[in-house]
Amino acid sequence: MSAPRSTLLLLVIGMLITAYRLWVVRHLGIDLYVDEAYYWGWSKSLDWGYFSKPPVIAALIAASTAVFGDGILAVKLPALLLYPATSLVIAAIGTRLFDARVGFWSGLAFLTMPLVGALGLFVSTDAPLLFFWSLGMLFLLRALERDRWPDWLGLGLSVGLGLQSKYTMAAFLPSALLVMLMLPAGRRALASAHPWATLLLALAVFAPNLWWNWQHDFPTLRHTAAITHVDDGISDSANLGEFLTAQLASFGPLLSIGLVWALFSIGRVWKNRANHALLAFCLPLLLLVGIQASSGGANGNWAAPAFVAAVVLTVAFWIGSGRPRWAIAAVVVNALLVSLIYHWPDLTALAGVEMTRNKDPYKRARGWHELAEGVAPAIRAHPDAILVARDRELLAQLIYFDHPRDYASWNPAGSVIDHYQLTTTLHDKLGRDVLLVSRTPSIDDISARFSSTEALGTVKVTIYRDFGREVYLFLLKGFKGYE
Repeated sequence: MSAPRSTLLLLVIGMLITAYRLWVVRHLGIDLYVDEAYYWGWSKSLDWGYFSKPPVIAALIAASTAVFGDGILAVKLPALLLYPATSLVIAAIGTRLFDARVGFWSGLAFLTMPLVGALGLFVSTDAPLLFFWSLGMLFLLRALERDRWPDWLGLGLSVGLGLQSKYTMAAFLPSALLVMLMLPAGRRALASAHPWATLLLALAVFAPNLWWNWQHDFPTLRHTAAITHVDDGISDSANLGEFLTAQLASFGPLLSIGLVWALFSIGRVWKNRANHALLAFCLPLLLLVGIQASSGGANGNWAAPAFVAAVVLTVAFWIGSGRPRWAIAAVVVNALLVSLIYHWPDLTALAGVEMTRNKDPYKRARGWHELAEGVAPAIRAHPDAILVARDRELLAQLIYFDHPRDYASWNPAGSVIDHYQLTTTLHDKLGRDVLLVSRTPSIDDISARFSSTEALGTVKVTIYRDFGREVYLFLLKGFKGYE
């Protein structure tokens, strides 16, 4: 199959998978996850940075919702489109390094990976990160092959936008340097102005976020440092085991076997110079995050960019060693696993099994619409009151569904652990009334700071026999200050 035909076929498959995922979101009847509602709130106040993430995810949601409205599918659409786009870039990488056959199956293997299947239903910073990471790899390979300014500038733009998506993109730079040091064309390029101009362009694109952080006392950098801290250098095999299990689940069983198989055949793999760049973009990040996992813990998706190179390396190894059926089987197995997760509620219903909180992987995205509907009458009845809650999850969901005129995080300690605490305050709201939404009926520590307190009732949503959502509403009049 020629490269244009394989690209067209992959594009059609990607469109069909995207349509299927759009249907799955509706079929599952889920609401936005807390982070999705959180990012939607950011998109209504565009800036060069936010408490925990750079700005690209907010800009993408803002663009989507500007065209399609603020519905759930519109909020999720950037991720739903970016993963198929990334698969096309990965196919181009495989085609450039090997041939169209490797490119097609690499792109399809990526698109059906369990990690992409799971993330594909939700908008997150991983979607633009993986796209710009793969695009940066493609531009780097083209730049080393042709040494033309458009490719070098495309590389710089990709890295800069990747950094504006998620700081994990910083790991791209040492891998790119390693590739250049390994390849003769790369070593020659280091003596020219091209890579240094590329680096300056990437930093220029990233600079507005650094400026925003500087203006706000570096909250995003502090947050990133806090969640990636290392515990006293003491190894934790349990954390490492959890991380490795997460990678197996993310990559899929057969792809994981294929990757380990290829790595154990490193002598044979190393002989093909096309694999050098793939190894450089795969192994260092896996090793780095593995060390982080054993020392302080790591989320399963932190090493996700390594799978861009890993999927091409694995598929190329299988096809190059005369085992193409392994690649086909890996795609089929992963597609079945992803479909199983998508239709888990249907399967449990068919089996006559009662759904409970421990059996529903989507429970965190259920019940928010109904909860917000229960709170909405109180917001309408007291439009001048400031909507206040003690945690970002409640605020994010109520802001998305109920659109209060004014809101703030309850924060007497003045700490900053989320974007609401960074951007809202009650310090200048003396005398104002507050509509408090609380997870607990006891609010003595809060009511003491107001002139009067009126309980407005309880909103309770039952999702399963053992799972639901419940909040208590209070109208607090005359804020006297935190002191």
